[in-house]
Amino acid sequence: MQNATSIGFKIAEARKNKKFSQADLAQRISISPQAVGKWERGESSPDLATFFRLTEILGVDLQYFTGQIEATEISESANTETETVTRPKNKTSLKWDMSQGNWVDADFSGLKNLQEQFGSSNVKNCKFIAAELIGISFNSNNIELCDFTNSTMKKCTIFASNVLHNNFKGCDVEESDFSKSNIEYCNFSNANFTGATIAMSNFSHCEVIDTKWKLTSFSQSAFKNITFTGLIEECSFDQCSFSKVTFKNATILFTFFKGKKLKGITIVDCQVDKITYEFLKNGKADLSSVSIMEE
Repeated sequence: MQNATSIGFKIAEARKNKKFSQADLAQRISISPQAVGKWERGESSPDLATFFRLTEILGVDLQYFTGQIEATEISESANTETETVTRPKNKTSLKWDMSQGNWVDADFSGLKNLQEQFGSSNVKNCKFIAAELIGISFNSNNIELCDFTNSTMKKCTIFASNVLHNNFKGCDVEESDFSKSNIEYCNFSNANFTGATIAMSNFSHCEVIDTKWKLTSFSQSAFKNITFTGLIEECSFDQCSFSKVTFKNATILFTFFKGKKLKGITIVDCQVDKITYEFLKNGKADLSSVSIMEE
């Protein structure tokens, strides 16, 4: 952990606000008072699991420890003695190391600026509801049974990961990169995939009802048991394979399909522009339920 002095100040401040002694706090966390003293002097910092315990005991949220610290000086009275604590002069930001962990049943809902990596971790049955996860990286992860509903995941990276039975409803995944991953049985309904990339991945048995696809790049990926609806605009399917994939009641505009035959695609009551129509025809798709939009 970085900025141990700043963290120590925040722990001391919250402890005194609760009128706990160092011994009181230590007893509640099942550690020694000497360990609490080291935290508050900036000689060491709690691990992340202990931070979560501290938020419960001290009645603060995780952002209390991650927020920026301004230079100031405060004095508080304790046991008839005056103690002065000086905040550090430079603004700092706490950085989390979430990698190589086993995150099960954790609740990260509503957190902001959680930009660190979860590399090589097991993330199971966790909540990230309405969390701000801009730029977050999941590298070589198992992500299963998690709820990301309405979270912001712009420019995130999911690489070489197993992504199973997760809820991404209403997520904003603009300009995100899903590569070399197995993505199955996930719900991406009402999600925003504008400018996102899905490359060299398996994408199957997922719900994508009213999902926004614009400038989305699909490359060298396998799609199975997927039904696309709504608007699909300026997207590309390059060297992708399809099995039991349906486009139903969709409007497909300026979207190309390149390099693979499209026999695994069923098109039901869709509207397309002339360019998209020619790509579909070239891929031998069944166009009997396709209408060309007037310019």
